[in-house]
Amino acid sequence: MTLADKRVLLIVGGGIAAYKCLDLIRRLRERGAKVTPVMTKAAGEFVTPLSVGALSGVKVYGDLFDRDDEQDVGHIRLARGADLVILAPASATRMGKMAAGIGDDLAGAILLATRAPVLLAPAMNPAMWTHPATRRSLATLKGDGLHFVGPNRGEMAESGEAGEGRMAEPLEIVAAAEAILGAGQGPLAGRHVLVTSGPTHEPIDPVRYIANRSSGRQGHAIAASLARLGAKVTLVSGPVALPDPSGVTTVHVETAREMLAAVEAALPADAAVFVAAVADWRTDGDAAHKIKKTAAGPPALHLVENPDILRTVGTGARRPRLVVGFAAETRDLLTNAAAKLERKGADLIVANDVSGDVMGGEANTVRLVSREGVEEWPTLPKGEVADRLALDIARRLAASGEA
Repeated sequence: MTLADKRVLLIVGGGIAAYKCLDLIRRLRERGAKVTPVMTKAAGEFVTPLSVGALSGVKVYGDLFDRDDEQDVGHIRLARGADLVILAPASATRMGKMAAGIGDDLAGAILLATRAPVLLAPAMNPAMWTHPATRRSLATLKGDGLHFVGPNRGEMAESGEAGEGRMAEPLEIVAAAEAILGAGQGPLAGRHVLVTSGPTHEPIDPVRYIANRSSGRQGHAIAASLARLGAKVTLVSGPVALPDPSGVTTVHVETAREMLAAVEAALPADAAVFVAAVADWRTDGDAAHKIKKTAAGPPALHLVENPDILRTVGTGARRPRLVVGFAAETRDLLTNAAAKLERKGADLIVANDVSGDVMGGEANTVRLVSREGVEEWPTLPKGEVADRLALDIARRLAASGEA
């Protein structure tokens, strides 16, 4: 119940992504939040007040000039009675109005009157998101102290186009809300946790590199879950097409050597979770210019081993009290995970079979391998794997008996 008794005012904006707010209401309430919904006129073209009201269990507001609601200046009451205001989806038009200080409907009046933190989840066509007017609105709103989650990259529902503009998923919005409202609280309050995520890119020449299929989804989800439990989280991320998690300090790197340097700079930490799929090898010297095809055939690539980040930290002088590694395997999963646990000085290995579509997919099936044995988890969305693992990390740190 990470949002127990928190009063969340959810403004459902106009846009096809409004359908996600039905799940968002459920996710907020299952974490204990009291959700009061406000719908714009445009939102009613995509979802109905009946659906929103049924899921929230309370009245849905929408009319600034409602005779009954405004007898006690209802928009001020709604604005001042919230711990957090969420606007999802936030359209380009609504962002422009907010940046200009326009409050010509109930949603606009609330956004002007509230003293609570405001979290926006933008959703729009990629061309609209990158338009100079939208970028000006974004800069103004960020300068005013408003919080943002997303947008993500992907295919647009209404046009089939792909790009940056998809609204963040409900669990991502919940994570951002928890980070805003739960600062300094939770079972990991006062702890520093280091997380690595994504692939590394090892250059061959200025246009080519060695990489893998890691999307970073699992590592980024774990970082967000740890932050929701109150941890100070440093996320060292390789190249990914994901937004930085809210409430997390993110350091962007490209190569394995850069990732190791960033990890060592982030120490000391109470715990470290090494999720990144670090390339095992790199070329012994990337070419200064693009390698051209010749009649002699393909060039020989001479590979050298990259630093082993998990082993370096797991056996090092500044080792965190809890070291968690990931083992992505295509065969002999438990045997390889157990060997990795010992060889690299880890306390726990999260083992997963990646022979299917796990890398880049939405779900994961993991087993926790420790010196106490193997714990099997069912197939879960990566967000739920992250939540479970974050709670397990909190339990293990608490069991260590050290503050």
